[in-house]
Amino acid sequence: MTGRQFDFCSGSTIGRICGLLLVAAIISGCVSQTVKRVDTTPPRQASEPIPEELLLDVGIQLFDPNIPDEWRERERDGILPEVRRAEARFMPFILKETLESTGNWGAVRVVPRETRAVDVTVDAKLLESNGETLRLQVAVADASGRRWFDREYRYQASRYAYDEAAPAGLDPFQQLYNEIANDMLAYRERLSAAEIRQTREISRMRFAQEFAPEAFADYLRERNGRFQLVRLPAEGDPMMARIGRVRDREHLFIDTLDAHYAQFAEEMGTPYTEYRRHTYSEAVALREMRESARNRTIMGALAVAGGIYAASQSDSPYGRAAGQLGIIGGAYMVRDGLARRQEAELHALTLNELANSLEQEITPSVIELDDRTITLTGTVDNQYDQWKEILEELYRSDVGLPASSDG
Repeated sequence: MTGRQFDFCSGSTIGRICGLLLVAAIISGCVSQTVKRVDTTPPRQASEPIPEELLLDVGIQLFDPNIPDEWRERERDGILPEVRRAEARFMPFILKETLESTGNWGAVRVVPRETRAVDVTVDAKLLESNGETLRLQVAVADASGRRWFDREYRYQASRYAYDEAAPAGLDPFQQLYNEIANDMLAYRERLSAAEIRQTREISRMRFAQEFAPEAFADYLRERNGRFQLVRLPAEGDPMMARIGRVRDREHLFIDTLDAHYAQFAEEMGTPYTEYRRHTYSEAVALREMRESARNRTIMGALAVAGGIYAASQSDSPYGRAAGQLGIIGGAYMVRDGLARRQEAELHALTLNELANSLEQEITPSVIELDDRTITLTGTVDNQYDQWKEILEELYRSDVGLPASSDG
């Protein structure tokens, strides 16, 4: 035999088949890399201490879990409803602790939904959440209707964040919360002291309008969702004093509910950390398996097609042999890709089993409020509506009005 006969991939058609198989092998092994370090940089603090009268109170609403109605969408995106609902109650508390750690704000509370008893409101939606990646859409606005920002945040956790040697108590996605806190501080620093004082007064008057609209209707002017302060009540105004007591009770309830969320977060901490530690490797494996399966299946199909073409077009026995090799190799990659998809489905099942296990450990508890027992088993909105009714009864009793006939 000559050297040319041994050069199996020298022909143009045969060379294309060999090249295709080589590219397929390279692409099928290409997967994205994981983060390899833990960022422990703390959130930024204001350059100078903020006077107490300029500290804005913050209300962080329970996050929107963003659970699709269609189960196919949930399956496609790997969304486990029981975990999403728990995360929507857990993550706001991590953000609360982050903001409190900076000393840049007044009272920071987790609230069931929007309330006029705070100066700044944080509202967020879960876009993606697993042990590896967290994506949130976060909107921040103040009582004047001024929108601070509305943007998406994304962070990819390091596998070392789940290592036993990682800093104790550090959330794997802490840097995402730090970024939100830094952006909030950056916007607040653009506001003048006069604007901050006015925002606090608008917050107080909007709360007053909620309970006594007839008495405080002309204290604010609204235009296109923005509120402007027209005037303030006289010093020592008795009606405003009553409203102040109602607002204090609102804060008391929110603080009580906030303590419940803190207890919930503490109880959820250990099982959720374990859940995310497991789902980190599962999420990485699932993503890599899907990428690898897709690449191998596509390239395998191309190799089969190329092999069939080569075998049918070549007059050389070596060309036909190369075509047969392409068909066999491509078929193997297709079969291997399908097998990897099946393995990916097993990973998804594992995620579901972990989620079901977690759900058993985060059952909501009962909290006591004055002489009432509130069980947080229904929707939070319903519970908050009931509290608003209680506040209205307290206010009407304080001003000597008869009880509401709606109750």
